Amino acid sequence: MNIHEILEGQRHYFRSGATLPVKFRVAMLKKLYAGVQKFQAEIQTALQKDLGKSDFEGFMCETGLVLSEIHYMIKHVRRFAAERRVHTPLAQFVSRSYQKLSPLGNVLIMSPWNYPFLLTISPLANAIAAGNTAIVKPSAYSPATSRVIAQLLGECFPAVFVAAVTGGRQENAALLEEKFDFVFFTGSQAVGKEVLRHTAETLTPAVLELGGKSPCIVDGTAKLKLAAKRIVFGKFLNCGQTCVAPDYVLCHESVKEALLREICLQIEKQYGKKSLENPDYGKIVNEKHFKRLCALLDRKKLIFGGETNEQTLQIAPAVLSGVSWEDGVMQEEIFGPILPVLTFQRYDELFERFSKMPKPLALYLFSEDKKRIRQVMARCNFGGGCVNDTIIHLATSEMGFGGVGESGMGAYHGMAGFDAFSHTKSIVNKKTWLDLPMRYQPYRKKLYGKLLRLFLR
Repeated sequence: MNIHEILEGQRHYFRSGATLPVKFRVAMLKKLYAGVQKFQAEIQTALQKDLGKSDFEGFMCETGLVLSEIHYMIKHVRRFAAERRVHTPLAQFVSRSYQKLSPLGNVLIMSPWNYPFLLTISPLANAIAAGNTAIVKPSAYSPATSRVIAQLLGECFPAVFVAAVTGGRQENAALLEEKFDFVFFTGSQAVGKEVLRHTAETLTPAVLELGGKSPCIVDGTAKLKLAAKRIVFGKFLNCGQTCVAPDYVLCHESVKEALLREICLQIEKQYGKKSLENPDYGKIVNEKHFKRLCALLDRKKLIFGGETNEQTLQIAPAVLSGVSWEDGVMQEEIFGPILPVLTFQRYDELFERFSKMPKPLALYLFSEDKKRIRQVMARCNFGGGCVNDTIIHLATSEMGFGGVGESGMGAYHGMAGFDAFSHTKSIVNKKTWLDLPMRYQPYRKKLYGKLLRLFLR
C-alpha cells in the first residue's frame, strides 16, 4: 500500500467517527502502553545498535518517558476532552458558553534520530488521546529503531488508524506532498523550514520542535561542584546528541578556572578516565556527523578529553577553553560531546548579545542570587529551561515543552500535547425561552441605550 492509499484509508476511518469516543481513545492508549512493554527488549537492542545507548539510559531517556507519557494521557484524557465551561457575558443572557476540543483529523508525525523512540511515540500518544489518526515517519538515520517502531505499531493498530512509514528523503518528500490536517515535526532547523514551506502551500497547521545553541550560564554565586556535575550530565548524555543539551557554558570570569577543574573531574567521575572504553558511553549516529564534529574539535583550545575512534564513531567528552564567539564551534549547534567554555563580566553584556542571537530551545542558569535569577528568566527569550540544573524540564507531562522563534513553534507533553493535536471550538448555547429585543432593528436608542452600555461595559 502506498502513502496516498494509507492516507485515504485514514481519512475514511476518521470521517466514520470511530476515533471520537473517549472510551476508544483510552483503549488505544492502553494498547500502545502494552505494546511498548512487550517490545522493550527489542527497543533497547535497536537503541544500542543505532546510538550505543545502554539499557539504563535507553529506559531512562526513551521507553521510561514514553510509558510515563502514555500513562499520564490515559489518566487525564477524559478531563482533557471534557467541555470547558467559560463565563458568559451579560449581553449573551440567557446562554451557556463553553469550549469543546475536537481532533484535527489526519496527522503526520515526523521524528528525528537522536531520541528515535521517545520523539516518535510520545507525540503519537498525544495524537491518539486527542482523537486523531496518525502516520508516523521515523528517521532513516536510526534504522533499527525505525523497524521496531513499524513492527510495534503494525501489531497494535490497523493502518487506517495508525501507520508507520519508513524510508528516507523520498518518503519524506512524498509525505509532505500529501494534504494532512496537521504536521508535527521534530528535527533540524534546515529541515523544519522545508516542512513549513510545504505546509504553508496547503495552509496546514504545524508544530516544529527544532533546536539551537542553548546557553548554560554560571555566575559567581553558583555552587560549582554541583553545577559541574549537572552540566556534565546534561551535556554528554547521549554523547551530546540532545536538542536541549547545554551547547556551551558562559561562566563569570572570576570562577572560570575553578569551574573548569570541576567539569574535568566530573567527566572522569561519570565516564571514567578512558570514556571510550566505558560500555555505557554511546556513539555518534553516523560517519557524516562524526566527521562534522571532528572538524569542530579545535585541538589548540582542547584542555580535556576529545579522543576519537573512527571505527566505533566515538568521541570522548571534550572541553574547550579560550573560545571566542567567532570560532567555528560557536557558529552552529554542536549536537555532540564538545563543550566550549566562554566567560563574561557583566550580565548586561549577555542580555545585549542574546538579544541579537537566534532564540534557543533551552537556557540554563546556575546561581544562588534570587534577584539575578528573576532578571535572567524575565529578560532572556528561550523555549524552556532550568535553574541550577539541566535538561530535566522536559521530563514531565505537567508542563508543555517547545521552542520559540528559530527554535520552534508550539508545544506538547500532557495537556499541552492534547491541545496541540486538537482544535478548540468556542460555542454559545443560547436558550430559547427568552429573547432580548434590543439587538434587533429598528433600534430604540433612548429606550435601549443605557441597557446596552450596561451590558457591554
